[in-house]
Amino acid sequence: MSDRISYKEKEELPDSVFGLPERREYPMPDAAHVRAAEAYFRYCPEELKPKLAKAILKRAKQFGVDIESPTVLSYASEA
Repeated sequence: MSDRISYKEKEELPDSVFGLPERREYPMPDAAHVRAAEAYFRYCPEELKPKLAKAILKRAKQFGVDIESPTVLSYASEA
């Protein structure tokens, strides 16, 4: 699967697979999308980065993806 989701596919995804469910952004239904969310992390609004980082790590654990970005890991450790 590529890291591209059609609009229709995105509409059908449950909120629980999004890094930012209230905005329905950063969908992570599989390992490829977890890696894409890590790659696009820098585009996340600053105030939402800690929340997104934690979501990325949670989904990465579910799919066995190693998160290597020091930026994501740093934001995930924030309270």
